[in-house]
Amino acid sequence: MGKLVHLALPVRWSLVEQAGRNCMEMACTYDIHPRGARLVSGREVHVGDLVMVERGRHKAVCQVVWRGDPNSQLRGQFTVQCVEDGKAPWNDELRQMEERYQPVILEGKGGQTPRSRRGEENRRRRPRYPVAGKADVIAGLQRTEGEVRQLSEFGARIAGENLLQPGTDFRLLLNLFDVNVALKAQVRYVDEQESMGVEFHEIRLGDRPLLEYVLRRLKKGVEEFAKVEVIREPLAAAAG
Repeated sequence: MGKLVHLALPVRWSLVEQAGRNCMEMACTYDIHPRGARLVSGREVHVGDLVMVERGRHKAVCQVVWRGDPNSQLRGQFTVQCVEDGKAPWNDELRQMEERYQPVILEGKGGQTPRSRRGEENRRRRPRYPVAGKADVIAGLQRTEGEVRQLSEFGARIAGENLLQPGTDFRLLLNLFDVNVALKAQVRYVDEQESMGVEFHEIRLGDRPLLEYVLRRLKKGVEEFAKVEVIREPLAAAAG
């Protein structure tokens, strides 16, 4: 896919079948990459729609490949992919920008405690949720795919082949619930189940709301499962 950059750019777009009918809509990019972008707009689209996206004198025909849940904080967001390679209207901005990150633990949260101690305290008080997702692990020239088995606000447990050694710093791209979250992390331990526990140090600028969205969905799933467990007990007793 190439370099992905979180950058807000104003663009105009319209459905291809309506092009030329003064139906252009304003939108803003959430992130951009050489093949497409994630946009935010007030107009509804559907996966599979062909749209014309324009920025300045540059334009491209794109296809909608993902749409945010309209009942969530991702409402109004959708991802487009350019039909023709190398035709993204924001290529000039990509050449000028680099991916930017911010600390996972922001200043002012946890006082002046050193990062290592602060991270340990946060791991102990933040819940971990079971999850099934994909992970791209990038350490230097080494790139491998894995499975995310647990997730918290400050770390994850990732299973796969070619695990990294404890203490290794690497870049991590998580794919959960059809959203991507990019982080910089460090391996804390490797267990006997062919998985490694990792601690998040930095998160791509703009991705914190996406991580929070994923965690909320996981929390909701755990709570709903717990309610089902509570209800089943009296039913089992009545059956006896």
